Amino acid sequence: MQITINRNDENLGPYPEDQVRQMLSAGELDPGDLAFTEGMAEWQPLGQLLSSSQTQSGQATPPSPSSSAQSTDMRDFEYLIEGKPDYAYATVQVPSEQTLKVESSSMATMSTNMLMKTKLKGGFSRFLTGESIFINEFTAQGGPGEIGIAPGCPGDMEHFYLNGEEIYLQSSAFVASSMGVDVDSNWQGFKGFFSGESLFLARCSGRGDLWFNTYGALIEIDVQGDYVVDTGHIVAFTSGLNYGIDSFGGLKSFFFSGEGLVCRFSGSGRLWIQTRQVPSFAWWANPYRPVERSN
Repeated sequence: MQITINRNDENLGPYPEDQVRQMLSAGELDPGDLAFTEGMAEWQPLGQLLSSSQTQSGQATPPSPSSSAQSTDMRDFEYLIEGKPDYAYATVQVPSEQTLKVESSSMATMSTNMLMKTKLKGGFSRFLTGESIFINEFTAQGGPGEIGIAPGCPGDMEHFYLNGEEIYLQSSAFVASSMGVDVDSNWQGFKGFFSGESLFLARCSGRGDLWFNTYGALIEIDVQGDYVVDTGHIVAFTSGLNYGIDSFGGLKSFFFSGEGLVCRFSGSGRLWIQTRQVPSFAWWANPYRPVERSN
């Protein structure tokens, strides 16, 4: 079987099935890449195509490094993420009469049949403190629609399929989700002591697609045991991890070393961190800021 791959809107191949499986194992291809072979009516995810081939031939599919993301072949919406890892941009296909929740101000493009409704998550009192988030609901009316999503923060974007578990997001990380995902911003979480910054704003649970973004590149870590991360670099983590907030190196180091609070994780789960943080960039850029001098 000869397979053509569509990766980032570019057709590759066709390749023999054995070569495709080798490329998948080497991480050169992703199970979510679209694939096509002779006799098919339309493109389908590569992982789905190979699974069908495995069922028919009885061959085993070698594991792929990308398959650690269990969300690869599970989705409510078809989507494509472009511009990774610096300026990620997601295009989501919304079936007729289906609704997608999107962070306010993140919509870049949409079909003319998409109807928007705005909801405030967290309540008015939390809105006054700057801790709530606005979520727009986009519904495709009278036929399928499409929406392009561009988060405000320059960085990467990740898709995760929630299947009854919980995932915790830092403030501003939420991008979009299926209607089956509950985004709970009433949950207090931990707040940075002295710094005043919220460590987490949203707890996401339920079933469905979830997209979140980062400032800088995204790194996924499989935590087994103990792990320490600066709070400013945490993007998300799964509910299998316990955590606590601590200052790094004592109060003297906290105030004078430039190192702030850390989160000490323990247990078993997945953690996503970002390679940059906004306060550090602001600190770096401050000396270059124009200063008006009085005569």
